[in-house]
Amino acid sequence: MKRVGVIGGGQLAWMMADAAQKLGVELVIQTPSEQDPAVSIAQETVFAAVDDASATEILAQKCDVITFENEFVNLQALSLLAQQGVCFRPKLEALAPLLDKYHQRCYLSDLGLPVPQFFALNEVENLKSKIEYLGFPAVLKSRRHGYDGQGTFIIPDFAILEQKLSDETTTKTLNQPLFLLEEFIPFERELAVIAARSVEGEIVTYPVVETQQEQQVCRRVIAPAEIMPNQVVEIQAIAHTLLNSLEVVGIFGIELFLTTDGKILVNEIAPRTHNSGHFSLDACETSQFEQHLRAVCGLPLGNPALQCAGAVMVNLLGYENSHSDYQSQRQQIAEIPQAHVHWYGKTESRPGRKLGHVTVLLDNQNRESATALANSIAHTIESIWYPDKFFRNFRC
Repeated sequence: MKRVGVIGGGQLAWMMADAAQKLGVELVIQTPSEQDPAVSIAQETVFAAVDDASATEILAQKCDVITFENEFVNLQALSLLAQQGVCFRPKLEALAPLLDKYHQRCYLSDLGLPVPQFFALNEVENLKSKIEYLGFPAVLKSRRHGYDGQGTFIIPDFAILEQKLSDETTTKTLNQPLFLLEEFIPFERELAVIAARSVEGEIVTYPVVETQQEQQVCRRVIAPAEIMPNQVVEIQAIAHTLLNSLEVVGIFGIELFLTTDGKILVNEIAPRTHNSGHFSLDACETSQFEQHLRAVCGLPLGNPALQCAGAVMVNLLGYENSHSDYQSQRQQIAEIPQAHVHWYGKTESRPGRKLGHVTVLLDNQNRESATALANSIAHTIESIWYPDKFFRNFRC
């Protein structure tokens, strides 16, 4: 497999460029806009929406295998191409149980994997009786297309839930149904793991990381997470169970909760490279992007191990509407020892948009002090990046 088609042209596809060059692979991108980051690194580009299956048919004629940068695709339409022999990795059957978050919850539960309690909101009449066993606060989620805090709402009481469901935007879609409600988990911390599976069924997992969120948007990742060895083993077992069950070929990101009583719960699955694995670009022998290309091209998987004691990754998020490239802040951040700044080349900033990230490598061998150091470095990066009035609102 020497020409890889990628559906989606954002920063996740853009970050495949160095790995593609290393492996002698050409990338062909399907993406809607000439301004999308991956356009600059693509061998060829098909300009179309990511869910345009007619465009994907054109993409298929230009490459050996097709993979995904995001999950906003039309599986039903793509299945016609698969029946005609188009090679998708991961295969469409592996994506099918995951794209709808309710179906994903059901699939994980059927596998015996630990998840929060949940139910689908497909009728309003029995809502009060259904929610009694969940209690408040609860979490309302869009079943499709929610990411980076979009489509996720923390609901404090029944009145707010009714109000949210009576909003014009939700009333129109409730009968379809497009929402689920799940219990709110008072977690000790949030965790994630990147796992890859090859064509031959080999699985490798990256170090389990701690992710720190603000308003359901990932702001910082600390690798490795400071958790017990048995918890690492449990998370690795979850990854193996999931990837083997789906017969995945490629990279998956698995987000988890660590509860206050030490239990591990699966939060969400991302069937692609993931923000929680960006640290691997600079900190690991094989980045998640190279690993994904290795898997989908049928190559042996690489070593996912850290090449340093640890790392901290901080997302550089938009906080205003502008067209600035923030050169001054980026330069100051780059001067932090062992810092690696990745700027996605987006031409427009808006609040919450991921514009880049920075990874700082750690060489402190003491785990507790390394975690404190990681938080201190993240604090320094954010104090440079964000104006004071925004920075004061962040948890540090």
